[in-house]
Amino acid sequence: MKNFTYINPSSVEDASELLKQSGTVAMGGGTDLIGVLKDGLLPEYPEQVVNLKKLPGLSQIEVKEDGLHIGAEATLRQVADSETVKEHWGALSTAATSVATPNIRNTATVAGNLCQDIRCWYYRYPDILGGKIDCARKSGHLCSAMMGENRYHSIFGAAKVCETPCTGNCPAHTDISAYMEMVRAGRYEDAARVILEVNPMPAITSRVCAHFCMEGCNRNTYDESLNVGGIERYLGDMVLEHSEDFMQGPKEENGKKISIVGSGPAGLTAAFYLRQSGFAVTVYEKQKEPGGCLSYAIPAYRLPKDIVRKFVSVLENMGVVFHCSCNVGTDITLDEIYKISDSVMLDTGTWKRPLIGLAGEELTRFGLEFLIDVNNYILDKPGSDVVVVGGGNVAMDVAITAKRLGAHNVTMVCLEQRDSMPANEEEVTRALEEGVKIVNGWGPKEVLRTDGKVSGIVFKNCPQVLDETGRFNPVYDESNLLTVDADVIMMAIGQKADLDFLEGAYEVETERGRIKALEGNKTSVEGIFAGGDVTTGPATVIKAIAAGKDTAIAIRKYCQTDALEVEKAAAARLKEKLASFTNECRHNHEAAKASLLSVEDRAMDKEDLGGLDQGAVKHEASRCFNCGCLAVNPSDMANMLYAYGAKIRTNMRELDAETFFAGSTRVKDTLKPGEIVLEIVVPMPSEGTTAVYDKYRTRKSIDFAILAVAGTLRLEEGIVKEISLVLGAAAPIPMKLQEAEQYLLGKELTEETAKEAAEIALKKAIPLEMNGYKIEMAKVMIRRFLGF
Repeated sequence: MKNFTYINPSSVEDASELLKQSGTVAMGGGTDLIGVLKDGLLPEYPEQVVNLKKLPGLSQIEVKEDGLHIGAEATLRQVADSETVKEHWGALSTAATSVATPNIRNTATVAGNLCQDIRCWYYRYPDILGGKIDCARKSGHLCSAMMGENRYHSIFGAAKVCETPCTGNCPAHTDISAYMEMVRAGRYEDAARVILEVNPMPAITSRVCAHFCMEGCNRNTYDESLNVGGIERYLGDMVLEHSEDFMQGPKEENGKKISIVGSGPAGLTAAFYLRQSGFAVTVYEKQKEPGGCLSYAIPAYRLPKDIVRKFVSVLENMGVVFHCSCNVGTDITLDEIYKISDSVMLDTGTWKRPLIGLAGEELTRFGLEFLIDVNNYILDKPGSDVVVVGGGNVAMDVAITAKRLGAHNVTMVCLEQRDSMPANEEEVTRALEEGVKIVNGWGPKEVLRTDGKVSGIVFKNCPQVLDETGRFNPVYDESNLLTVDADVIMMAIGQKADLDFLEGAYEVETERGRIKALEGNKTSVEGIFAGGDVTTGPATVIKAIAAGKDTAIAIRKYCQTDALEVEKAAAARLKEKLASFTNECRHNHEAAKASLLSVEDRAMDKEDLGGLDQGAVKHEASRCFNCGCLAVNPSDMANMLYAYGAKIRTNMRELDAETFFAGSTRVKDTLKPGEIVLEIVVPMPSEGTTAVYDKYRTRKSIDFAILAVAGTLRLEEGIVKEISLVLGAAAPIPMKLQEAEQYLLGKELTEETAKEAAEIALKKAIPLEMNGYKIEMAKVMIRRFLGF
């Protein structure tokens, strides 16, 4: 072990204050902590270890009016040997005796047993399994037991111990695994509402999003990513089709008026969440239709315009007011809008062309302008030999659109190599299929002209795009040149914000040609907020949506109104529970794919990619691992104390059994900073109650339970009057078998009812590849506890 400071506090108060400090851990008996420190399991090695074992008054075992009081620092040996415990709580003595070896029981404490860290070889001993394991409980995000060795792991699902990589990769942090779980259960409406917590336009994002979530999907480790986009599209289309069920106006107004300048995805998102919660929302848009880039920059073959129009129509039905063909700065000033509003949001995007100082640049065409013309139904052939400069998605849209409009040759030239192009791989593949030539590793040097017209362009070699720190800093080889013939050159290498509308306004601060957004998307002017590309530069639609929601929440706080409806919905949804999955997730290796139009059938006005039907959606959702930790709870004492209905008293509060033992998979996550377990109070069992702790393990001593049953039972004339039943080592938390308990209450205990109770107890079990035996074993142990 490394060095640390070892402290023996003289009081609980002193210990509590020490444990509030960062880099400090508590030691009860030390039997678990020593291993944790030796194996380096903590995220950061502690600077201080606070010994709780010498605190006075924490090792008592005594009976009081409310039951058995066991001090947190009482050893397992004391509990196992105590005649007081054996007299009325014998099963607790059995549980204590079942732990490890006599030497360990002499040192290990009750609270230490309850608070110990998990036991799983992927977590504890990754090196003996062939190297570093990407464990979800440590710095990783994957539980290797899902597809690996899982004989002793959970049969009741996984614990959410970290943010799943799909959610973490999503700029809006969509809880993807949560809505996949609902799809598997056939709860499509609930699944859609989970998406709507962060994204009001899934019908749009499913079609145009880069789907970073799929890049992060843990299935990529084994086969193919989950087709999140296909499932999102099905749910998004359902939302638009039944918008009256999902996207309703407020039940009452809150009296606050919000103005939004610009109607890109950030502005539309803010409008939705604010209007939903009672704000009067007015949107000012300079184009003739709302939607910003959704309506004017993305080709119809990727995003049909009627999808955007339907969403805008939903907002109008909710009461959002749109003033289109309204140029803020000329038709109405920002000052005027500010004076009639309680708050203002700016989402004016990046529509201006950046100039790069290229010789002959004035003869080139701005790629975004070309797309805007096409979306305004100007469908003329752009030229015969078209060169597109750039390697992002806009450049791809420009190239494919030019090809579909009849250009004979379309060549894309970009700085990046093929594997590091900003464009989506799907878009690259589609462009190549349609005959677009892609040339990588070159930057523009000079536009060639003949008789005042474009005749070609010269490129210089770019062997390096990023510097050592990862920043954009291209290096060019001026001696290595490439000339490409062209009659039209489309520049698609950036966009900039048009900030002319700010002239004469309330000193809205800008930097690097964009509006400066402070914390909470505030601007330098009180009450004016900004979000989307106008603050970040060109970004993805989903990133703009995330900014729109953040801005809506910031505006709500500024206006000092109640939480937005979406905030309430997200808070109400239970997140701290075991994550379920299906057995098929380990065997369905191929993702469901939507149909793609053949190259011959592709056009400007037809959507290239089809959607998945409900059967394919449900099948695809079954592939989701619902990633979490599959390790089981290791504490024997927790199982029996939970069954007895014990209460846990700390220096701050009293916790019931369910909160303490099953509220989280890690007790340290349940306890507050500086909170210390002082004693456990076990109520006196009713007269006539029998209690049992039955544990199966491979060896009589040392081993943790492979499966355990802890239970109390009281009968009157053969009828079950009271029962408490807990399974240990079956899930990441002790499993209280409430459905089986409810079934048995009031029934005569017979072989038939005992068998049925065991079936009910295990009906939601989800066996892994190697631990299905635990299900039948658990049924046998439950029946044995019930006397059959």
